Amino acid sequence: MERTFPARHDLAQRLLTIEAASPPPAGQASSHETGRVVEKLRLALTRFAGSAGFSALLTRSLALAKADLPGGAEALKSVKLLPNGSLEGFPGSPGGGEREAGIALIACLLGLLVTFLGETITLGLLNEAWPGETLNATH
Repeated sequence: MERTFPARHDLAQRLLTIEAASPPPAGQASSHETGRVVEKLRLALTRFAGSAGFSALLTRSLALAKADLPGGAEALKSVKLLPNGSLEGFPGSPGGGEREAGIALIACLLGLLVTFLGETITLGLLNEAWPGETLNATH
């Protein structure tokens, strides 16, 4: 599904690269870059849509990513959504497909955000979550 939107795939990859290059903030639950991207989006979106709204979007994104990614159900089977909207159990072994799984999950989440909020608001939330980065083109 998301391969038809290469800009979302590229943007998801860029967000993961940004997070991989920076140390995790002290006290953050996830040290995996996908978890950190989701956490930053969670913080920005819960102010906008509430925690239930964000959890619904992330749950749907996880289901879409499992369907979209070859072997996605396997790569994402251990991932759980916690009540606070954060992820737990993201695969972390190098070469285990975790990078593609993270890209698929974030691209699906970006797609849902654009669908429900529009590109302008989505980009505003992304630029709020990653100040100093120039993030654009989600379609």
